[in-house]
Amino acid sequence: MTNNKLRRAAAIVGVGESDKFGFDTNKTSLMLHTEAIISATNDAGLDIDEIDGLFITGGAGRFPAIAMAEYLGIRPKYVDNTYVGGAGFIVFVNHAVAAINAGIIDTAVISHGEVGHSIRQRGNKGTGGGFNYDPWDPSMQFEQIYGLWGAPAYYAHAMNRYMYEFNVSKEDFAQIAVVAREWATLNPKAVMHSKETHPFGGPIDIKTVLDSRPIAWPLNLLDCCLVTDHGGAVVITSKDRANDFKNIPVWIDGSAEAISHINMSQMQDMTETSAKESSKRAYAMAGLGPADMEMAMLYDSFTYTAGVTAEMVGLAPRGQGTDLWKNGAASPGGKFPINTNGGGLSYSHSGMYGILLLIEAQRQLAQKAIGLPGRQTNAKSAIINGTGGPLASTGTIIVSVDK
Repeated sequence: MTNNKLRRAAAIVGVGESDKFGFDTNKTSLMLHTEAIISATNDAGLDIDEIDGLFITGGAGRFPAIAMAEYLGIRPKYVDNTYVGGAGFIVFVNHAVAAINAGIIDTAVISHGEVGHSIRQRGNKGTGGGFNYDPWDPSMQFEQIYGLWGAPAYYAHAMNRYMYEFNVSKEDFAQIAVVAREWATLNPKAVMHSKETHPFGGPIDIKTVLDSRPIAWPLNLLDCCLVTDHGGAVVITSKDRANDFKNIPVWIDGSAEAISHINMSQMQDMTETSAKESSKRAYAMAGLGPADMEMAMLYDSFTYTAGVTAEMVGLAPRGQGTDLWKNGAASPGGKFPINTNGGGLSYSHSGMYGILLLIEAQRQLAQKAIGLPGRQTNAKSAIINGTGGPLASTGTIIVSVDK
């Protein structure tokens, strides 16, 4: 066991989501943020005025943390707008733990709100819009000029190289989408829970994934995450206050972040991500290793993301990440549950999914995963890893509850 002073310096004590999420919510990003924060603070039993650290990225204007504080009518001691893509919310945990341990704050809220889907009906064709890059930027020189643009194209290149290097098939990756949908069918809140929640919801099989329309070879539609409207928030507090709230503390045993590149053309190896580094540091802080984990929440912007991340965080040997999802091992009732809400592939994904990894991990470990029989696991520990940008940034946290 490690004696790192940051181990269990803080705990997750509340989580929440926007009142409504999915498609065409008729909400703004600021509204989604606010609903999620109110839900999370109510879940914890925390008064809004007690928030002294606010960690927000995206969806609230050019100065999201300041704008959110103003909207809530609070004046926190500490704000953080770090933007590293979907990994940002896991990275925020690392920052919040450090700020709490330093005595700067006692209680932090991490929040996200994004109209990833309905923004298309509001004069924007996607979540990112257009950008004016420096013509000397490597992306402009070596990528966009050849038509490489957008997450599916980026990830397709990496997946293609991985399949070649390790002789892994599209069928192997398709199983990840199938298992995600199995979990979603147990979760009535999941966008793809059933035909009632979405015309294409309900159970799928490998053939369904392979027969879905091509997006960017080798990715098919069902290899790709949803694009929804969603808000989520998490309350983190100090060790001294962790037992003052409604929920049992979900302890943050280890946390770390890492970056590797921003342009795909600058990746040293398309089959590896910085999760290899962030997980190594998080395990070291926790004094634990992959064998100690009982569950995983792995960012699944694409089936490839989840598969390669499993290897990077030590849950599977190189070239064998997809094996974790075979033979029911990661499925409901399996020995090692993964993405138990349905993941970004079948639960929800507004554009940056990391906050939902945290929310689902807390619900599972705190025994609050409401849904159909079989959704609640008995896990007491979990690894959470978020990926941001074109496989560019990662954040890893190790969490557990007292047994």
